[in-house]
Amino acid sequence: MQIERVGIVGGGTMGNGIAQVFALSGYKVRLRDVGQPQIDRAVSTIQKSLAKFVEKGKLDQEASQAALTSIETTTELGDLADCDLVIEAIFENFDAKSAAFKELDALLGPDAILASNTSSIDITRLAAVTGRPDKFIGMHFFNPVPLMSLVEIIRGLATSDETYDTIRALAEKLGKTPVQVRDYPGFVSNRVLMPMINEAIFALYEGVASKEDIDTVMKLGMNHPMGPLTLADFIGLDVCLDILHVLYDGFKDSKYRPCPLLVKMVQAGRLGRKTGEGFYKY
Repeated sequence: MQIERVGIVGGGTMGNGIAQVFALSGYKVRLRDVGQPQIDRAVSTIQKSLAKFVEKGKLDQEASQAALTSIETTTELGDLADCDLVIEAIFENFDAKSAAFKELDALLGPDAILASNTSSIDITRLAAVTGRPDKFIGMHFFNPVPLMSLVEIIRGLATSDETYDTIRALAEKLGKTPVQVRDYPGFVSNRVLMPMINEAIFALYEGVASKEDIDTVMKLGMNHPMGPLTLADFIGLDVCLDILHVLYDGFKDSKYRPCPLLVKMVQAGRLGRKTGEGFYKY
């Protein structure tokens, strides 16, 4: 299938990054969020990101302007009806995602593909709320999307070969490295990453070491670019907790039980960089 117009549902951290990479690759993009303030923030973020690329000499001003011109914005889901592909990038909640997909399924043409940027939720289960499970797929980008090359591509039980081949080729055209992953909770990335982050939080909770020393051990001992507690703040502690709940519910294994400290911090609204405070202050 030929993909020309791409719809993005959700203009947050992931959604605006996805919109940017598609626009830079020559696609017409329609970015939808629930209100104008959210749209304005998304566009501002994209403008700042493109400006940094221009400043560093990785992009010229003409290409930057062309990308911005390629992105249309809307608060109406119905405005995505003529898209060939719609990628959902809203918060990590099954009910919210499934509601969006039910509405999109009724709006889009019969050949359009639906994709979710979910980082942990079952693709087969999401596909089942639509009438096109064969044209449904997971397309998990990584933050920050303009810089990170990996895309996990997750096939649901009914995802067709044609849909998979189309999305894999699309990811490559975006300059990304696609990896096929089977449809299990957390896929590969978060099934491995979140228990590590959770264990680091347990180490802090139990007083094994300070947050700085825990992060230093992983940076210098394991050669990680940032420590797990810094990374948790970057991802968002609420997102980490949501993914751990998905893993725990999906596998019923106590090793995925969220640390009580993580739960308390989310309850207190200390979610990391986006709120100005998590394990560290920003």
